[in-house]
Amino acid sequence: MADRERRGLVARWLEGKERSEDYARSTLPTSRWGLFWDILKGRFGRLILVNLMVFVTCIPIILIVFFHSYSLAALGASGSFGSGLGIGYPYVPFVPGQSEWAIMQLDLFYFGLLIPACVIAGVGISGGMYIIRNLIWTEGIFVANDFLRGIKRNFFNVMEAAIFFSVILFLATIVGDLADFFVAVGSTASGWMVASKVVGYILVALATLITLWMISLGVNYKQGPFALLRNAVVMTVGTFPQTVFFAVLATWPVFLCIFGQGFLLIVGMIILILFGISWLLLVWMDYSQWAFDKFVNPEHGIATGRGLYNKDKAAENGARPAQVGLEESAVMREMRRQIVAQGKSKLVCRPIKPVDDGVDMYQLPESFSREDLQKLRESRAAVEEDVKQYEEEHKGDAQYVEYNRFFEEQERAIREEEANSGGKKKKKKKNAKPPKLLNKR
Repeated sequence: MADRERRGLVARWLEGKERSEDYARSTLPTSRWGLFWDILKGRFGRLILVNLMVFVTCIPIILIVFFHSYSLAALGASGSFGSGLGIGYPYVPFVPGQSEWAIMQLDLFYFGLLIPACVIAGVGISGGMYIIRNLIWTEGIFVANDFLRGIKRNFFNVMEAAIFFSVILFLATIVGDLADFFVAVGSTASGWMVASKVVGYILVALATLITLWMISLGVNYKQGPFALLRNAVVMTVGTFPQTVFFAVLATWPVFLCIFGQGFLLIVGMIILILFGISWLLLVWMDYSQWAFDKFVNPEHGIATGRGLYNKDKAAENGARPAQVGLEESAVMREMRRQIVAQGKSKLVCRPIKPVDDGVDMYQLPESFSREDLQKLRESRAAVEEDVKQYEEEHKGDAQYVEYNRFFEEQERAIREEEANSGGKKKKKKKNAKPPKLLNKR
């Protein structure tokens, strides 16, 4: 065996062990939890690299959040309702509601800018999520190439999810600001506005879950805009408790940066810059792969269990456990039939006369006539007749009889097994119908 090609540190880091000669499929984890920890421990450096690449596209969102907070602080210190001469300068005759109105004006501007900023962040998320998906599928990756390939394949689906979330967040924020304004000025409709504010918060929480599902569905499967939204809603409702738990587990670095103060805010920013985004993508994609293995309909030709090693060698194309035994028995019968058919040699099962024994074939001269062709045909017919006669005389020899009897018994056993398996009536269990989802990507 030739010596293995020596590679540099950067090449080994980018390629990983899945492209090396000593890698085996049997070393793969057998569960999603095991796969998650295997990637976390074995690909931590690559996760940091992916995190930095995605973080660059999230800088506009971070700047908008920073300037929004700074503008609110500046507004509280300089507005007519803040510190100053008396009630403020210049004089405002009616102070109640002024702060709420000013805050709404700021939110209109900054949360409006947040929509295109989320679309820009979707560029990095589409590339980063594609790399994380390939890691979970245990496919070989090149970070830079796969990042660009992920943007090309998944950007429009991720853009749809980003616009969906940012628009709902924008509308809910403005409705909440209007509610605060009407309460401050003592409007009679303030009760309804407060209720709408609560509904807005609930919609933002649901939109967060649906957006996460839209991203994972869009990266894994090829779907249209309406099918993507519909399937995301189906997965959110169908796995609601698990979805809430893993969404909180995946997004805690983001919430630590949003709600943290002082030291916690600094820690949250460091985690977000180095590892937080990759953590979010890895946790959510690993969980969504588990959900796809459980709920995606394998009858549509979609592979499930990707990245996991199946010790039982069950059907890797998504066959249900109740069908595995029947399919394996059919495969075994077909394999035995092929062995019998291929093992029974036509050169051994019947007598064949030696070439150098018997009638000689007539040879045509260099210049031949019609009479020579007639002699050739008669000679060939005589040879064929002599071969048939030899086969009839020796077909009862012991070696041919024993050889044919062995394969006939094998074929009879296969036919009896098929007849017995087909005659038994088994009760059919009604399997739970998975959601009508997805096309193969």
